[in-house]
Amino acid sequence: MNKTEHVVKEVMPGSIAEEMGMEAGDVLLCVNDKEIEDVFDYRYLMKDEYVEILVRKADGEEWLLEIDKDYDEDLGVEFENGLMSDYRSCSNKCIFCFIDQMPPGMRETLYFKDDDSRLSFLQGNYITLTNMDDHDVERIIQMQLAPINISVQTTNPELRCKVLHNRFAGEKLRFLDRFYEGHVEMNGQIVCCKGVNDGEELRRSITDLMNYLPFMRSVSVVPAGITKYREGLCPLTLFTKEEAARIIDMIEAYQKVCFDRYGLHFVHASDEFYMLAGREFPEEERYDGYIQLENGVGMMRLFREEFAEAMRAVLNDQSGQQRWKGVKRALTIATGKLAFPVIQAAAEELCSVCSGLTIHVFSIRNDFFGETITVAGLVTGQDLIDQLKERQRAGVNLGDTLLIPANMLRSGEQVFLDDVTVRDVERALGIPVTAIDSGGGDFVEAALNPAYRMDRDNDGDAFVYVDGYDR
Repeated sequence: MNKTEHVVKEVMPGSIAEEMGMEAGDVLLCVNDKEIEDVFDYRYLMKDEYVEILVRKADGEEWLLEIDKDYDEDLGVEFENGLMSDYRSCSNKCIFCFIDQMPPGMRETLYFKDDDSRLSFLQGNYITLTNMDDHDVERIIQMQLAPINISVQTTNPELRCKVLHNRFAGEKLRFLDRFYEGHVEMNGQIVCCKGVNDGEELRRSITDLMNYLPFMRSVSVVPAGITKYREGLCPLTLFTKEEAARIIDMIEAYQKVCFDRYGLHFVHASDEFYMLAGREFPEEERYDGYIQLENGVGMMRLFREEFAEAMRAVLNDQSGQQRWKGVKRALTIATGKLAFPVIQAAAEELCSVCSGLTIHVFSIRNDFFGETITVAGLVTGQDLIDQLKERQRAGVNLGDTLLIPANMLRSGEQVFLDDVTVRDVERALGIPVTAIDSGGGDFVEAALNPAYRMDRDNDGDAFVYVDGYDR
């Protein structure tokens, strides 16, 4: 009997599982006579063209199902536990941990620290390796799971123990060698803390990680986020403009070396460093296909490139040009301080082409976490309401729609980080709210096309449509 029972939550219509008579509530006992440790085992064993699975039905009867299928074809079931085992919480107390800097009284799930290697593959999470053992590493190598995203922070073992506040953190760096020898693709991350792992320590980390090329495909360097809730925590301060510039200079020098040797720029400074330093973002080619986009590396450059492409399409398509000339609307876009200059410039360019379009772009100050937090994804609903209502009281007409970046909301839901809902914002401001993707093309489409809207089903879940077609 498995320690964790793998209970089927849903059987997909038309799937192999449905054809074989599987139902919600069935329990998967083994595949090819092997017990399933977690989702990795399941996916690995299900790749074969012939599999035998043992399931227990609700009445206790066990069925042995023999299945012929295409290689890598899925069975077509969803389990109650997506990982098919318990989640692994973080065993570190990193000096920069954002969760430790959150105010009390928020929903319990926001305080859960995950450091689960399986989420690295399933969701792209970055992990510290401290929750892993040799068995975990061997499974990853054997199954050739990739890429694995690793929060390195520093390659100095002693310093890593201090940064992660974990006495085993330094020795876990040996897993990088194992992954390299096993040809497992990796991405790295360094959360840069002023006076801790920057300067010569950062130089050491970059040069050490270069030894793992080409299997270490990229390394991002991002500044630590510092909220106003740091009482009792390790003192950290923000980088100055000059310090950010020095970090960029170091990284760009290594980019040239790495590209000459390996054809990869490898190490990348986040957009925040470039904006802090007042530097222009690198050209698109230097982002190596935007490998580190989720870490805020290249988002502004990608937005600009997509926006420019969308604008060319508008101007070069005669029928489209006439359609946009007929647009008569005013709207508001709310974003974080970091993205504001780029969004504002795009709005001005778009309005210069479409004379009937008026766009107000507002930078939302983060009063909830503190003004040092500048990303749009951490803007709360209450800050959004308070500051836009202040604009309304000052006589600003917000127009017919409020556009917000989708990353302000919890994934798949219409709820901000502080549990304020989209409906709450709409009622408070008296204006419809539409969440849009972060791409420059989405920006143009949402601004020019009133049919780009957010519809909800009876449960309040959101679906985005353009011209009536589900996106």
